[in-house]
Amino acid sequence: MSLLIPGFDYRRVPVADGVSLNAAVAGSGSPIVLLHGFPQTHLMWRHVAADLAADHTVICPDLRGYGASDKPAADTDIDTDTGSAAYSKRTMAADVVALARALGHDRFALAGHDRGALVAFRAGLDHPAAITHLACLDVLPTLDMWDVMRGTTAAVGFHLYLMAQPPGLPERMIAARPDDFFGHFLDLWAGDPGAIPAEVRTAYLDACRAAVPSIVADYRASAGVDVDHDRADRAAGRRLTMPLTVLQQDWGAALGYDAAAVWRAWADDLEHRTVGYGHFMAEEAPADIAKALRELLSR
Repeated sequence: MSLLIPGFDYRRVPVADGVSLNAAVAGSGSPIVLLHGFPQTHLMWRHVAADLAADHTVICPDLRGYGASDKPAADTDIDTDTGSAAYSKRTMAADVVALARALGHDRFALAGHDRGALVAFRAGLDHPAAITHLACLDVLPTLDMWDVMRGTTAAVGFHLYLMAQPPGLPERMIAARPDDFFGHFLDLWAGDPGAIPAEVRTAYLDACRAAVPSIVADYRASAGVDVDHDRADRAAGRRLTMPLTVLQQDWGAALGYDAAAVWRAWADDLEHRTVGYGHFMAEEAPADIAKALRELLSR
């Protein structure tokens, strides 16, 4: 099922050799790019994007490997010049910068949720001159995520460990029952299941079912090359220099860490808030999320 955000124009934009992203674009004014999470597509931003388009240029792409964007094969070799792989967050962040530039924006605000927030985080570190403001919704940076996943509490993240395994088994297991697998997370993580209506849920499942290898490759990169990139930046003392807003559920209380302190180690200008919504907060509380992003853009 192909759903669109009403009032948005859709474009296929080349961002790398052989890779184009599907992007919804609307509005005018200062630009903001919104990156979706798992197991979703750009449609997760439909309410927030429509709100922000009243006074901003809003760009909502499907990430590489997701939705209607291209899904290149997952390479097993790391580029020796860039340290990147096909689904490293470094590569995916470069896609986003190339997308914005192709649409006429050398500098832009960037907000990401879940997997998209990891791409946004990497973009902020790799492309600080391009990112004016940054928002990350309901994640920790990759390196810190693995650090806090310990003992039986790590069972909540079983999918991280499954998709970290070498190519073959995870893809076959997930492809055998894709709707059960991806639907599990839509059910488990939703604070308000009604925020994802049936037609949107179907669109998410259809998109994921068609993208099992690339989704697994995205997660596999987060157990390998993405950790290497975060570790190198931490050792070098690199930090996010633009205003940063982080909105998170209270995972710190559940897993035994100080979420705000984790983010302060990366950011010079941080606004960290614990929220009471479910994981899919842009769909469950779109007015609040749009307000938070507007407050970020005013900093």
